[in-house]
This record gives sequence, structure tokens and C-alpha cells, in this order.
Amino acid sequence: MSIPQQLDTTMQLLQKVLDLRAKNQQVISSNIANAETPGYAAKSLQFEDALKGAMADGNLKPVATHPQHIPLAPSHLSQVEGTLSETVDRTGIGDENSVSVDQEMVKLSENQILYEAAVTMLNKKMSLLKYTINGGA
Repeated sequence: MSIPQQLDTTMQLLQKVLDLRAKNQQVISSNIANAETPGYAAKSLQFEDALKGAMADGNLKPVATHPQHIPLAPSHLSQVEGTLSETVDRTGIGDENSVSVDQEMVKLSENQILYEAAVTMLNKKMSLLKYTINGGA
């Protein structure tokens, strides 16, 4: 893979990570906003494994041989959307709300740190590209 191709793939990955982190931020914020809503099931967005699968090198990627087959993994980065799941309250006490504000705040902080890290990496890639275009000056 050539250097421009690697730069392009990395920038596409970082862009996708930022999009998914923003989506995750909305899910977590919605959970926090509904912490007092009776019967609300906390939601979570999983996308890390799908990203890894889409970025895996090698020729042995699973491919659906028929249009009606269920895809085993995203075959391209643009197809990664994440999986939204719900956590139902099984304690049987209270208002059947499964949101733990403490856990959601930890998720919020972690997501924010990872978002900022992706922004920093994307800025570094852009700076490298600018440096190269300017002939190293």
C-alpha cells in the first residue's frame, strides 16, 4: 500500500471514528437525560469490533455469497454503523429504569477522551499533509 493510500485510509478511519463517537455521545446523553424516566432502558452503542473487522488486513474477509445472506462483518469502513443495544432493569425494584448515572458519566468521560484523541490524530495527519504539500517547509 502506498503512502498516499495509507494516509487516505487513516483519515477515513479517523473520520468514521469521530462520527461514531459523536453518535455514542448522543446515546450516552440520552441515557443521562432519561435517568429519572420510569421504565427507561439504558442504551449502548458498540462499534469497536466492527471497525476492527472493517480495517482487518488480509484476503480472508467473510463475504456473503447470496444477497439475502446475513453479512458476517462489514466489508468496508463506510458500512460500519454500530449496534445499539438496550439494558433492561432486572432488579425488580423501583421504577424499572436501568440507567446508572455514575456509569453513564464514566462512559461519557471515556468517550470524550477518545473523541479528543481522534481529533488530535486527525490534526496531526492534516499537519503532515500540509507539511508535505509545502515541500517540507
